[in-house]
Amino acid sequence: MKDKIGVFSFFAGAGFLDLGFEDTGHFETLFVNEYHKAFANIYKGARERLGINEPIYGYQVADIVENLTNLNSIWIKENLADARKKFELVGFIGGPPCPDFSVAGKNRGENGENGKLSGTYIELIDRLKPDFFLFENVKGLYRTAKHRAFFESIKAKLIQAGYYLTEKLINAIEYGVPQDRERIILIGFHRNMLTDFGFKLNGSPLLRNFDWDSHVIYSPQSVFSSQWPKMDVFGEDSIIPQPTNIIKELTVEHWFKLNDVEKHPNAHNYFMPRAGLAKFQVISEGDDSRKSYKRLHRWRYSPTAAYGNNEVHLHPYKARRISAAEALSIQSLPNRFVIPENVTLTDMFKTIGNGVPYLAAKGLAQSIFAYIFNNSNKDVNEPHGKSHSKQSRQLYQPVA
Repeated sequence: MKDKIGVFSFFAGAGFLDLGFEDTGHFETLFVNEYHKAFANIYKGARERLGINEPIYGYQVADIVENLTNLNSIWIKENLADARKKFELVGFIGGPPCPDFSVAGKNRGENGENGKLSGTYIELIDRLKPDFFLFENVKGLYRTAKHRAFFESIKAKLIQAGYYLTEKLINAIEYGVPQDRERIILIGFHRNMLTDFGFKLNGSPLLRNFDWDSHVIYSPQSVFSSQWPKMDVFGEDSIIPQPTNIIKELTVEHWFKLNDVEKHPNAHNYFMPRAGLAKFQVISEGDDSRKSYKRLHRWRYSPTAAYGNNEVHLHPYKARRISAAEALSIQSLPNRFVIPENVTLTDMFKTIGNGVPYLAAKGLAQSIFAYIFNNSNKDVNEPHGKSHSKQSRQLYQPVA
């Protein structure tokens, strides 16, 4: 198992982040923590259908705080020590629940019920010192002055614990996800790991040689400057030809077809309206201007997949809400990913919306692996330069 990197997954949800890491072929999920039993059951059921073995240290359906309260428990300290004997590197990955840092959510910050979990995750990293970590959260933590101070404080704590850090506000659309979804990603590598792999440590603990673009497919600037359609009159099963000067691979329709959503096992998992179809028939295709009842456009990418707090996304050319199969495709999951049937629709859509888009997770995992093992520039304070991989040089440029 020395040929793979072990990861301990926290706030795992349905496992989109974990699957993205694993599908690079370089990582293995060893331990899974998830507080909500329903989400943990989705995780287990989906992976069983995929034929993925259970994590060798099992599933922990519990509050992450339990691990901090009892650091000597077998769940964490003993298993982490054992993992370090079997794997060359062991890291922590996770995206703590984020509504307390979201302007559209509770916005209670670090003192909110969910906001505290970010601090707990950082404290766990500080105390147990994995070789590396990934922290994902909403852009409000990064951009909102009210929360930025907290973000800076957790970085200071991690630096004090021996980590060299790099951060970026990414958009999932960069990685080929058909969705405009910005998230802050903070990645850290412990100084002991860096020195073991021959990196030169000097100066600032903020990494300058981490290549964030190495597995990016599209430039957001080019994507958003394309001539995307605005709105069209809604018509049940209507036909609208594909416009020119768009990126077909980033459209809702492309992913619906790619995942064959009408034949997917989760095709019929969608909420039925209580008071008839009238409201579903008057909203124009592509009208996503309101908080609720946004109608997707087939030839455009989706707004951020957020299916809680009464935010409803409507099918482009069906008089209904989108199905779980369609929501999974918008999160760029492969069509082999299926949510078990014995799950409530509320839990299905909440865990789908909470997840890290699969292709973004995979791209981030590839960048972490490339940084450790394929990085010719070992000076952490020397910028990685303008020389990128072949893939990143092929960033999309709009058709003239």
